[in-house]
Amino acid sequence: MNGDYRNQGPDDYARQRGQYPQRSQYSQPMEEERTVVNAGRLWAGGMAAAVVAGLVALVGLLVARAVFQIPVLSAKKYGAFGDSNTVTLVVLAVAAALLATGLAHLLLISTPSPQSYFGWIVGLLTVAAVVAPFVSTGTLPVKLAQAVIHLVIGLAIGGLVSNAASAASRTMISRGR
Repeated sequence: MNGDYRNQGPDDYARQRGQYPQRSQYSQPMEEERTVVNAGRLWAGGMAAAVVAGLVALVGLLVARAVFQIPVLSAKKYGAFGDSNTVTLVVLAVAAALLATGLAHLLLISTPSPQSYFGWIVGLLTVAAVVAPFVSTGTLPVKLAQAVIHLVIGLAIGGLVSNAASAASRTMISRGR
């Protein structure tokens, strides 16, 4: 029966009548975005950020101890360079920068909008590091000095590693059929 369309859906009827264009050799191919990461460049930037973070920690402690006479992380009797706690903070700052570089690399190859996620993660970890001195014992000037040092370390790591990640990654559009 020519007018009986009970067993056909609307798409079947339109295809029979030729109303849908067929894919031709001139139709647009599908596009896919992917991020290409230059790992060597990223990690070189991460190493440089680690050096800067370590120096920020050292200089921050020196300024607090020598200029403001605040005994941050060591007693005044140890002088401006302090004791082993100085080395500990410097090493932790270097390690944090290297971990941030690893995080950036992971986010670049696995997530959409990796810079947004990286910014949020580093920002929240920096806030946690700034607040941490206030949950321990000590005088307010010591806590404030530690918080400021942690803030500057976090800002340096976040900014430098983020810039390295931007410089080391490109979004490529591949066309396939």
